Amino acid sequence: MSPEPTLPLLPSADLASMFDLAPVSLWLEDYSGIKQLFDRWRAEGVEDLGAYLDQDPARVSQCMGLLRVLQVNQHTLNLFGAENPAALLDGLAVIFRDDMATSIGHELKQLWAGRLCFDNETVNYTLDGRRLDVHVRVRVLPGHEATWDRVLVSLEDVSARVAADRQREQSARYAHGLFDHSPVSLWVEDFSAVKLLLDDLRARGITDFATFIKVHPEFVTRCMQEIQVVDVNRETLRMFGAPDRTALLQGLSKIFRDEMHESFAEQLRDLWDHKTTQQREVVNYSLRGERIHIHMQFTVLADRLERWDLVLVSLVDITARKKAEAYLEYLGKHDVLTQLRNRAFYTDELNRLVRQGGWPVSILSIDLNGLKRVNDENGHAAGDGLLRRVGEVLLKAVDAPGWPARIGGDEFAVLLPATDERGAAAVRDRILALLELNNQFYAAHSGHIISLSIGTATCAAGGAMEDALQRADRSMYEAKARHYARQGEARLG
Repeated sequence: MSPEPTLPLLPSADLASMFDLAPVSLWLEDYSGIKQLFDRWRAEGVEDLGAYLDQDPARVSQCMGLLRVLQVNQHTLNLFGAENPAALLDGLAVIFRDDMATSIGHELKQLWAGRLCFDNETVNYTLDGRRLDVHVRVRVLPGHEATWDRVLVSLEDVSARVAADRQREQSARYAHGLFDHSPVSLWVEDFSAVKLLLDDLRARGITDFATFIKVHPEFVTRCMQEIQVVDVNRETLRMFGAPDRTALLQGLSKIFRDEMHESFAEQLRDLWDHKTTQQREVVNYSLRGERIHIHMQFTVLADRLERWDLVLVSLVDITARKKAEAYLEYLGKHDVLTQLRNRAFYTDELNRLVRQGGWPVSILSIDLNGLKRVNDENGHAAGDGLLRRVGEVLLKAVDAPGWPARIGGDEFAVLLPATDERGAAAVRDRILALLELNNQFYAAHSGHIISLSIGTATCAAGGAMEDALQRADRSMYEAKARHYARQGEARLG
């Protein structure tokens, strides 16, 4: 059997050259003083080196003082800006400082545990004070395990990589800070499972997605359940009344309900049509049950269009705007003083009934008797009080589909679609009955007595609405004349 081939041993001169010309910083050091100190500490009963060093930080300095640098290579001199080994050794206090103590503590604990080959990352400094992030590899050389008198230490300058990592971390913190402190609600979501469901439908030959989800509404629910919330910001917690992210995620079924099913169905239809950037107005709910009107913007991030695994959703609370719009719409259709419909709405509804019908249509023409005298004698505030009371009576007396309106200063009307003469008479009688109760209540509080003159008319299918309005007005004026005749006074308004 032939002997196994062996590599020839290099001459010591060649080894020295390799050490000196190595492209990394190499240090040949003597740790025997540390080994002897450790042996003494063990003999004194020290078991936990970490706790022992923490009790007195000077013990780390004591260990560092026992390190002996035997030799360094040229790369080491270049790295630390030393002209020669003597200058390097004279400047060790500059090189190994500040953050170095923590690193040395880690290395000492490795040695204490019997690990004679390990690595670490630490910070050194050049002789002119420049910071160096270095990757340190320590190896007790073979044959010296008992004494640690020959230890090879290599230092690799990783400052560029550490700086890049630090920059990335700073950028990530900055980006997350913008996300977390954004004044609008932000959600990072994973729609990848939704995409797989839609892709599966296409593979099964589904082409009319709108019809499919009408027939299978449970598919919309399933897609909603497959969405994964990756992160939310602080404004999201505030908007939905959640104390923390866990509470929010556990309450998603309370937030996305009712109207949200149809809104999400629209969102799915857009996604089916490859619209990965969307915006729409939706309704969500806070965890307290408060209705929140929201302007939602949804986008699949550009580099995630293949999977939809990263989606950014922004929600802006537009509840205040919606309330303002609703109030403006209310003002456009209502009389603020009486809370009844106004003349503009009354006119529009008359025109609608003429076009679309709802026959027979009955009309009540109503006038508040004596308003001018109350205004003249007691002021307009007293007159306004009477008008508000009329509004209260009419709102309680008239049920849908009918509705009352204030069409002038002291003039009111009630439109009653799909109501004949008997129905109109019943509404008139109900108004008068409630008016009597209202007068009894306010009489006990020294209020004015309200009197209404009411005329009625009914327009059948094919009839002229204008004629019915005129008949109702004539009937009201006749009732008003009878009222003043009974009062024995001229009409005062």
